[in-house]
Amino acid sequence: MSAGFEKADTASGIDGTPAEADLQTALFDVVCDSLSAAFIIYDKNDHLIFAGRQILEFFPLPAEMLKPGTRLRDFLGAVYDTGVRQQYDVRQGGSLSREDWLSQRIASHWRERFESVERHGADSWVRFVKRRLPGGYGVTIVSDISEDKKREEQWRSDLERVQLTEDILDNLPFPLFVKDRNLTYVAVNLAFCEKYQTTADEVLGRKSGDLFSPEIAKRFEESDRHVLETGEMSISRQRQISRDGIERDIVSRKHRIGKPGRYFLVSTTQDLPRDGADLEEFQRASAMTTSANQSYRRAYVPVQSAVERRDPAAMEAIVPENFSGRKILVVTADLAAETAALRTLSRYGFESCTVRGEDEEEQFLEIATSSGISLDLLIIDNQMGMRCLELAEQYGIPALVMDGFQIANELTFQIARHFNRNSRNNGAGAEVDWEISISDDRVSLQVLVAEDNDINQIVFSQILEGLGYRHMIAATGDEVVRLWAEHRPQVVLMDISLPGFNGFEAARLIRQMEETGAAARTPIIGVLTQAFERDRAECAKSGMDDVIMKPVSPDMLETIFQKYLVEEGARIRTRA
Repeated sequence: MSAGFEKADTASGIDGTPAEADLQTALFDVVCDSLSAAFIIYDKNDHLIFAGRQILEFFPLPAEMLKPGTRLRDFLGAVYDTGVRQQYDVRQGGSLSREDWLSQRIASHWRERFESVERHGADSWVRFVKRRLPGGYGVTIVSDISEDKKREEQWRSDLERVQLTEDILDNLPFPLFVKDRNLTYVAVNLAFCEKYQTTADEVLGRKSGDLFSPEIAKRFEESDRHVLETGEMSISRQRQISRDGIERDIVSRKHRIGKPGRYFLVSTTQDLPRDGADLEEFQRASAMTTSANQSYRRAYVPVQSAVERRDPAAMEAIVPENFSGRKILVVTADLAAETAALRTLSRYGFESCTVRGEDEEEQFLEIATSSGISLDLLIIDNQMGMRCLELAEQYGIPALVMDGFQIANELTFQIARHFNRNSRNNGAGAEVDWEISISDDRVSLQVLVAEDNDINQIVFSQILEGLGYRHMIAATGDEVVRLWAEHRPQVVLMDISLPGFNGFEAARLIRQMEETGAAARTPIIGVLTQAFERDRAECAKSGMDDVIMKPVSPDMLETIFQKYLVEEGARIRTRA
């Protein structure tokens, strides 16, 4: 490589650049593109040998400053004159004069190894890696680490929130614990540990049966499951005798928190007021249970109707008789979801059964296969392990992954969409022994997602279904153009790297079709994996309205939809 540098040096005063130098420059450009970074290479006299065009993405420099032979001091002076360094200097405690700034930078370029990170703007971070080779040649690599820094700051913020939550819980004067959907302790505070003379390590990961007598553990589990399955608050008034022999009345409250399919149980215990008056919650309770020996009294407060619930996305009804004989296996440990699913499937004529874990699923599929029974579909709770999905693939059975809420409330819609999709894939001439009737309240397609990665398709589907938006997914650029023409969605989320037409080409075709047909403009949002300015510029050039970065989140998509969805009432809601 040093020989190549020498050739470039000796050729700097010659008008025509040798072919070897052209090849060298092209190779360096390819390396810069592949590493998503900019290279600056200079000789022992601090004259530029190569400066990648990518450097212009970091600094708004005149193009002539990148020419071989430019003095490093002149190049850095041009960088100073752009004003980009000012925010970094202010953060360091003051602004340097031009000469002092240049002297510092030249000195760093002559160090054998030097690395630094600078913040350019509100949300942009740039890393500089500098190396001085033994022969005197210097190399600087400039890379954008904005996304890494944002993730790092988010990680720190999350850690701070977790620590703050733990501090708040530990400073509460009354015992508190949290259980997951399997009734396993996942969090306890200091007051809980002090009350039961234990430590968090001895409690976490265990169940009530490991800590209390069978009778008490059974009573706890009954109320825990009732709260998790119904969402009703449990209030239990108890008489306890403490270790010092003093009797006192206490009240325990249990609440359900979290999202459907990911519920947690939070329980608190407090001393009852001395006045002996009954609790307001008992007056609102729909039912009460009193123990035979009067040691406790429990009531459940129904969920108030004013509490906003997530409405099912289903706006389509399956004609029941057309599914008679179809066989479906449901894999879930959620009792409420299981009961609701079996009731729904039975109503529509399916032959259905449930299992509660991967071992039961494997045994069922093995017996069914050996008996010649063919299953049409597997419904898998997303709280189950990946082994459940792998078994479905192993036995060649289509599978739908849903959360507990979807299994209990959106099964009709999900199954209809599944068979509808399969019918299209089988071709227009395939026989279809089912139909879907659409209600008058049907809302047009809201979101069309262009995404070819299977995992990302699942992520988009789960987020959009959770937010309640009607959507379709296209795996190729050709398909996204076709689906746009057929359904005219209200917004398109466009991955730029697609088979067939890429995202840029698909966006251009859609814009051309809009102009030709005088159609309303559909907002197209580019979905990028990295924050390259050239990709952002190409998105805008191809007619896209905005860009977002992967990985996507519900908050990110909701913000985009609030900005671009054309109908304010476009969110699907099931009318009573």
